[in-house]
Amino acid sequence: MGLNRRDFLQVMAIAAAGGMQIDALAAIANPAAAKLYDLPRFGNVHLMHFTDCHAQLLPLYFREPSVNLGVGTAFGKSPHLVGEHLLKQFGIKPNTPEAHAFSCLNFEQAAATYGKVGGFAHLTTLIKRIKGNRPGALLLDGGDTWQGSATALWTQGQDMVDACLQMGVNVMTAHWEMTLGDKRVKHIVENDFKGKVDFVAQNIQTTDFGDPVFEAFTMKEMNGVPVAIIGQAFPYTPIANPRYLVPEWSFGIQEENMQKTVDAARAKGAKVVVILSHNGMDVDLKMASRVRGIDAILGGHTHDGMPAPVIVENGGGKTLVTNAGSNSKFLGVLDFDVKEGRIQGFQYKLLPVFANFLPADAEMQALIQKIRAPYTTKLSEKLAMTEGTLYRRGNFNGSFDQLIVDALLEVKGAEIAFSPGFRWGTSLLPNSAITMEHVMDQTATTYSHTTMTEMTGAAIKTVLEDVADNLFNPDPYYQQGGDMVRVGGLTYAIEPAAAMGKRIQDMRLNGQPLADGKVYKVAGWAPVAEGAKGEPVWDVVAQWLRTHKKIAPRKLNTPRLIGVAGNPGMLA
Repeated sequence: MGLNRRDFLQVMAIAAAGGMQIDALAAIANPAAAKLYDLPRFGNVHLMHFTDCHAQLLPLYFREPSVNLGVGTAFGKSPHLVGEHLLKQFGIKPNTPEAHAFSCLNFEQAAATYGKVGGFAHLTTLIKRIKGNRPGALLLDGGDTWQGSATALWTQGQDMVDACLQMGVNVMTAHWEMTLGDKRVKHIVENDFKGKVDFVAQNIQTTDFGDPVFEAFTMKEMNGVPVAIIGQAFPYTPIANPRYLVPEWSFGIQEENMQKTVDAARAKGAKVVVILSHNGMDVDLKMASRVRGIDAILGGHTHDGMPAPVIVENGGGKTLVTNAGSNSKFLGVLDFDVKEGRIQGFQYKLLPVFANFLPADAEMQALIQKIRAPYTTKLSEKLAMTEGTLYRRGNFNGSFDQLIVDALLEVKGAEIAFSPGFRWGTSLLPNSAITMEHVMDQTATTYSHTTMTEMTGAAIKTVLEDVADNLFNPDPYYQQGGDMVRVGGLTYAIEPAAAMGKRIQDMRLNGQPLADGKVYKVAGWAPVAEGAKGEPVWDVVAQWLRTHKKIAPRKLNTPRLIGVAGNPGMLA
């Protein structure tokens, strides 16, 4: 799908405002576009991987983070690199399509130049192209697929199930899928997926007798090579999301069980063992150092677009660890050359999906239009105009998150507002209409109730400390992914490398220190406790937008950072 006239004029205006001399049509027609997807066949085992698409069927804009701090042994290492540091690490030239795909540098101008990314119709075209010279290639879905959009919420994930079936997904694991509830997940797996998609998760068992809920792995033979794909669902699902949605299932990292599963796959004759993981990259790196016999971990959850795998040594050899970004923006392609029962070499490429570089697949485009047709009027309601860029991703805040807490403060009449540090959510360029669909892209969960709570200053500090430890605990096995809770009204300082319970400092409201024993009115949304009620957050935000009409660039309420000078996980 190319640019229409209105889009073209808009992106040209943005580019001109940024002072860049751009010929967008020349960029689109650039031979480099064809070169980007020229990936000759290598070896005889071929795996394609996408993850964390968060139900985004259409092309979109998505700004990569400018803050992704690594602490402890993760300092300065992948995936905790941003901007020029990331480009330098992976040898990516600035001001190229790849630089735009993997970094936030010159976001507005680069987005204007190269257009939108992702979209299932364009991703399907790329998958078919890769499959064309890779016989038997498998398509792996790392999860967070059935959640993240209005249509996914309103159809209980059926839109994404149908799209993934048409796209030819072979194997899948999960995380946010579980927020549809255990019964809905089982129904899809046992009906829609039966005989078509292998849903694997070695770490989900029943809470009573510890019986496996899903298959731990699936065996596939490709060009004469037996390949095992083991599933690793998000370990902290009942903590990060409501437990009442999966009351009879337990999760966890389950490292010992993973070792047993790997050994069982090898005993069945697997010559290649791959983990399809939703652990998050830091957890995958630790697991790779401790579990023997894994050839590669194709990871998700933390939305890190990794241009190359990290090679981890362990007691049994070496393991490749990758992560394939988010929002259907990337397709990872991993090839192994297996001879005489052993891997002789590999090739890996994380391909960015540029909607202007890849034509839309006609059949997938038709399905998407059919899926969206009943909801078009509601989705396209223009709520307001944004004068600045709206985005979510980043350790501490994003301008769309800021918009949400600003709306909560005003509409709810709160002193302080909290918004979850979710990493999903699309971006908007300056001078764009904010539609109901864009609001839903940031808020569509099955438990998006707004809340108003009276909390003491001490309780507020406890909440912030807990989230900070989840993000910055030096042991990856205690990290649960996501970013720091977004805060409105309250200001504070944070020292990411400090000990647990001592990271949050200097909390203030209207310039005055927060008092431990004083009670404050705190608005929030997406409570994990059962029985919570309150109007949906999208209604609150939509109400605020309709009232304001023109939204000035948001002033980010980010904490004062302590001890992070020189960290390559942060733009200077």
